[in-house]
Amino acid sequence: MSGFLEDGKIWFNGKTIDWKDAKVHVMCHVLHYGSSVFEGIRCYKTPKGPAIFRLNDHVRRLFDSAKIYRMPMPFSQEEIFQACIDVIKANNLEEAYLRPIAFRGYGSLGVDPRDTPMEVVVAAMSWGKYLGDEAINVGVDVRVSSWTRMSPNTFPAMAKSGANYMNSQLINLEAKADGYVEGIGLDANGFVSEGSGENIFVVRDGKIATPPLSASILPGLTRDCVMKLAGDLGYTVEERNIPRESLYIADEVFFTGTAAEVSPIKSIDRIPIGEGRRGPITEKLQKRFFGVLSGEVEDKYGWLTFIA
Repeated sequence: MSGFLEDGKIWFNGKTIDWKDAKVHVMCHVLHYGSSVFEGIRCYKTPKGPAIFRLNDHVRRLFDSAKIYRMPMPFSQEEIFQACIDVIKANNLEEAYLRPIAFRGYGSLGVDPRDTPMEVVVAAMSWGKYLGDEAINVGVDVRVSSWTRMSPNTFPAMAKSGANYMNSQLINLEAKADGYVEGIGLDANGFVSEGSGENIFVVRDGKIATPPLSASILPGLTRDCVMKLAGDLGYTVEERNIPRESLYIADEVFFTGTAAEVSPIKSIDRIPIGEGRRGPITEKLQKRFFGVLSGEVEDKYGWLTFIA
């Protein structure tokens, strides 16, 4: 699924250094308290050269996450934007998965993090289809998790924080242990929230719905893309609470995410969704989404940042 570039370069606190030299102390605050915020960003190979997908929006969300968790960023958004470009160039990559991460480093040990310095890293790696090679065309088998997503006013779901993803790991590991590819978490009220690392959409009678931000979801950028592309195709996407049982009787269900892209779900809790394979609306959205990335469809929203 992913491949580290161990002979490559990493942007580390403003300098481009060898991958093997990008190290932190074992007593860093982040290792003990999960005090990090991060992003996952795709860079695609296109006929015009490498293009980073929604770079501005990813960098902005990184800074939003840091603000929510009261992490003072030592670099500007413009500097992190450029760092992402520089890492692609330094590693001579045509396509990649970028991981910018900001974290509290070595300084003091305790819940109070104010005496710890902030550090920022941008790494690039190879990354295939997140849910497997067949996920895009065929679909995946998933289950509803016994683990609930964080309640409002516990962990801020709108922040992409390392600590938040311990919940995601529980959802994913439980699903894998039971033979599924992925899990779906419910929110504190029992409504559908999201996957361990993906937003979710439900299609019924030609109408598309997705959980609202109040359902403890991350405001996904691919989610936003799909909502815009659905509108371009003549569909309306409703943000509303989705009962668990709506999943089982849906015509189509699919995941979205930077890593997962647009991935159909063919069964939930061993119940086939629709005809048990990718549905026509999901396929149309995939075609339009990947069309933008390949240059076959106009990038009218300015989602691609080309690397000269």
